Amino acid sequence: MQVRGYLYVLCAAALWALIGPLSKQAIAYGVAPLEAAFWRSALGWSLFAVHALATRSCKLQRADAPAVAAFGVFGVATLFGAYILSIHYVGAALASVLLYTAPAWVAVLAWLMLGESMTGNKILALCMTLIGVACVSLGPSLLSGQGLGAVNLPGILLGLLSGLSYATYYIFGKRYLGRYATPTLFLYALPVGCLCLLPFVTFGQRTWQAWLTLAALGLTTTYGAYSVYYAGLRCLEATRTAIVASLEPVLAATLAYFWWSERFDLAGYVGSALILGAVACTILGSPATRKVAEPEPAAEASA
Repeated sequence: MQVRGYLYVLCAAALWALIGPLSKQAIAYGVAPLEAAFWRSALGWSLFAVHALATRSCKLQRADAPAVAAFGVFGVATLFGAYILSIHYVGAALASVLLYTAPAWVAVLAWLMLGESMTGNKILALCMTLIGVACVSLGPSLLSGQGLGAVNLPGILLGLLSGLSYATYYIFGKRYLGRYATPTLFLYALPVGCLCLLPFVTFGQRTWQAWLTLAALGLTTTYGAYSVYYAGLRCLEATRTAIVASLEPVLAATLAYFWWSERFDLAGYVGSALILGAVACTILGSPATRKVAEPEPAAEASA
């Protein structure tokens, strides 16, 4: 059972690592970044809708609908939009590293919203994250003598925003993932994200290569990745799951190197190591948690 769980989470990390390369490929085919984010959520939703209908797991308690809608705004629209814009501005490798500032954001949000204590390990992780982000984002410009004017500030801020919005998956999931099947949550959250992105999207005629790339983006990084990740979470403790999933930025940077020839300098690699070290520090410093139980396929009332 544990071996299968590890394989699920490794598969999820590998699928999420495709976000950067596939998004850049879609942009290269003429798809605007936010349009790619829209289709990633819309095509992923269509697959979750089929899954939910096939498994009869469409029911959501009315009282939970506002929280699921808020998750659609922050966990889908904000995350998908900010992340792909960061990829567009600073590249897939750096964007994936900035995304994984999420554990530091989780520590702060859990302290403010859930009343969790701010331990020494969490404070250390926050410091490591801040230094790591500075090394990755500012190091190349400062070391080359170009100064802060050469820093792509919008791309960096969008990457940090994607990390903050990614952190909401923990806050939201802590309350709801044990109560609903994965298709149920995304059946309702993804359309909200699509509607939030829609005003910023300009649709145009696309080549078949663009549509194939967008379909791959929705299938692999939305439906496939979230499905296998939560399948793994039900086989493993959450701590072990999160550690394995933190391989995503390493895989993303590797793919970006071979696909787009993106690479860091020494400061970038040091900063990446600090951020990944902060992820491990945050997770290993947390008390052991039980694996998430498989929820019932249906709740009492529909939304």
